[in-house]
Amino acid sequence: MKRADFPEPVRALIGELKRLPGIGPRSAERIAVWLLQSPKADPPALAAALQTAKETIRPCPACGFFATAEGCSVCDDSQRDDHLLCVVEQATDVLPLERSGSFRGRYHCLGGKLSPLDRVSPEDLRIPSLLRRIEAATGEIEVILALGSDVEGEATANYLAELLREKNCRLTRIAQGLPAGGGLEHADELTLMRAMQGRRNVWT
Repeated sequence: MKRADFPEPVRALIGELKRLPGIGPRSAERIAVWLLQSPKADPPALAAALQTAKETIRPCPACGFFATAEGCSVCDDSQRDDHLLCVVEQATDVLPLERSGSFRGRYHCLGGKLSPLDRVSPEDLRIPSLLRRIEAATGEIEVILALGSDVEGEATANYLAELLREKNCRLTRIAQGLPAGGGLEHADELTLMRAMQGRRNVWT
């Protein structure tokens, strides 16, 4: 006797959900069944929202944060301090810092961190555009390295420190209030605020 299973369209939906980060087979199955059976679910609205976001959201060419054709909410904010530039790994790292309320300068998202094991080299990161922004700045600016404290984050910070040593900038790094091996996305707002306030010089 053949064992019963979900119909092929449901199995295909579960397969797509399993591809999402943090979603295992059981979770994917539960989400799929909820989308199909719950009266609160609205699959067409979900599909439309995904399609719209995919078509309209793009990295800001200046800072790398999420932007639309109308512009970037960070770069277009005239109230920000142009003499503070915070370098983060990913665009999602901007949001915890913003929610902490501890920083009102500009951002630069690298798009990752150096990782030889994952074949991520300096050429894969948004380092050239960072150098251009620093060179184009009027007067000395403070470049704050807000990178994770894992091995790859340390390597990226050290690499950038060497690159920026002769540039017209003051280079600091946020205090190590973050847990070892952790990134910004796992830190609470108080930890981020203390880390930003306790940043230190990279060069003595």
